Amino acid sequence: MHDIRAIRDNPAAFDAALSRRGLQPMSDRILSLDADRRARIVAAETAQADQNRASKDVGAAKARGDDAEFERLRALVAEKKSDVTKLQAEASLLDGRLRDLLMEIPNLPLDGVPEGRDESDNVELRRWGNPRNFDFAPVEHFEIAGVRPGMDFETAAKLSGSRFVVLKGGVARIHRALAQFMLDLHVTKHDLQETWTPVLVLENMMVGTGQLPKFGEDSYLTREGYWLIPTSEVTLTNTVNGDLVDHASLPRRMVAHSQCFRSEAGSAGRDTTGMLRQHQFEKVEMVSITDADTGVAEHDRMTRCAEAVLEALELPYRTIVLCTGDMGFGARITHDLEVWLPGQDKYREISSVSYCGDFQARRMNARYRSDKTGKPEFVHTLNGSGLAVGRTLIAVLENGQQADGSVVLPAALHPYLGGATRLGADGRLA
Repeated sequence: MHDIRAIRDNPAAFDAALSRRGLQPMSDRILSLDADRRARIVAAETAQADQNRASKDVGAAKARGDDAEFERLRALVAEKKSDVTKLQAEASLLDGRLRDLLMEIPNLPLDGVPEGRDESDNVELRRWGNPRNFDFAPVEHFEIAGVRPGMDFETAAKLSGSRFVVLKGGVARIHRALAQFMLDLHVTKHDLQETWTPVLVLENMMVGTGQLPKFGEDSYLTREGYWLIPTSEVTLTNTVNGDLVDHASLPRRMVAHSQCFRSEAGSAGRDTTGMLRQHQFEKVEMVSITDADTGVAEHDRMTRCAEAVLEALELPYRTIVLCTGDMGFGARITHDLEVWLPGQDKYREISSVSYCGDFQARRMNARYRSDKTGKPEFVHTLNGSGLAVGRTLIAVLENGQQADGSVVLPAALHPYLGGATRLGADGRLA
């Protein structure tokens, strides 16, 4: 959500930032609505003052026996009272319209974010690792012989429909091991606080992180009014919703492993085979709550935390910065990590790490008392996948596949698999 005072102070800069996102100017519309709202507030305050003065004079007129003046003033009090009620209602209505409008506008990109229209304009920052040279034609994860017994899409479709999977045996165990490995790495090496949160949240929690009101079709709403989280970014970030936190407690660095749920409403026909795009999946999510001075540095730190997971798993990847036209709604800058998938012969997204500035904090009214000014200021928030567990499973399986249908597993996972080093062509760990 945006600061109306900043838009008043520099509407041209606001429109210029929107233009970088490919959006039309909006400051005139916003400021017109704001001016109407403020005019109603001033008029209501004036009418209230008139009412108060007339109320005082009513008693004086009655005391001196001036019946005509008494009746005039009493009528004036009633009129002003009615005016106050009407003007306050109008101001409240306009305030709601202004808030709704500001809620629909995406965050403004940082100055250094490359301009562009779509993913073709993203900029690569660096690469790590070299894609393996295969002496056979590598296949996608669901086509590997040793994976097929443990990745059951038919049973999942019977149970739940398309874009679900049932994992069994060795594949299920590798999936679980990956989540545990990621958590342990972030907790022991990166000093993130392990956190466990609900997957059902109240509507205002989804508003706080920007999933609502604009993107409700991408998530699931229960009959009881709870929303299923699309990522634990929602719960972790909202732990400070409505709070005035101690500045000394920042940054708060958290990590959670959770089930996630997305309707994938905007991705019809994309990645319909395999596990790449599912309605239910698992992620290890990182969230940082920090202040205005350290947000950008924290973004770089969080990116490195995600990169470290891929490096420990010996998975080649590249890090890109998203252009203004490809960034998510709440981000000021986003780094995407794309892992090499030999079965597709391309890099695919496995993590997005975003710095949101105070955009989410304004929606949540989450603040800290500044050590510098002593005044409450909005916190700054960051979130990033560390990593998407299912996509990491895909990468491990595809990069480790062998000609005989088995899979050689990264050394980092061996302790989590009872010493097993490979998934056999029969689907069993060995």
